[in-house]
Amino acid sequence: MSTQPLDRNEIQRYARHIILPEIGGSGQQALKAARVLVIGAGGLGAPVLQYLAAAGVGTLGIVDDDTVSLSNLQRQVIHATADIGKTKTDSAADFIARLNPHVLVNRHELRLDAANAAALLSGYDIVADGSDNFETRYLVADTAERLQITLVAGAVGRFDGSLTVLRPWKIAGNGRRNPSFRDLFPAPPPPGVVPSCAEAGVVGALTGVIGTLQAMEVIKLITGAGEPLIGRLLMYDALAARFETIKYRRKAG
Repeated sequence: MSTQPLDRNEIQRYARHIILPEIGGSGQQALKAARVLVIGAGGLGAPVLQYLAAAGVGTLGIVDDDTVSLSNLQRQVIHATADIGKTKTDSAADFIARLNPHVLVNRHELRLDAANAAALLSGYDIVADGSDNFETRYLVADTAERLQITLVAGAVGRFDGSLTVLRPWKIAGNGRRNPSFRDLFPAPPPPGVVPSCAEAGVVGALTGVIGTLQAMEVIKLITGAGEPLIGRLLMYDALAARFETIKYRRKAG
């Protein structure tokens, strides 16, 4: 991605980023030039979109075919009571426009499927997956791997969540290729084994924790700050207030 100059207002807006040696002016320019696709404008997608827009990511794509309902508002914090009945893409775009007018929003008001996945992901630098079903998660992961697009994948359930970063086409420091999503999760569970959020419930603040961590990983990837969660799965147990990280690798063969 090519860097773009910042105007005077942007320099003031992002001053707390720019004074960080790990980001600086060049990192903020990289954020402005970046194109990030967010799958879902719900529990995870809401904080991802909120913090990436605030951080100055220049182009945000939003994929969602749903409308805002009253039961969403316990966790999907970019939507408000007045937005009930709106499409989530419109509601999210309105929120981003109020937060940061420098961000361009691409609205993809549709359901991601095998027929449109490649076209949707193409042209973006990073995908942040906030989907809530296994079919979409595996489709996004497989498509991102095929197109060689970095994926930041997050998931939540009741009181726990997890996230990881995937670049399976790249070679790691040990000379082996990075692991893929299917190296971590070889196959989705059978239908009905894992209940949905609507069936099992989920704490609203939990989606904020995991979604914000996803946004942090995206910012690190764009600016080159720190070490992304490649080959590592970060897990959060909210009831125990505990984070754990496990390493995983590419399977032989």
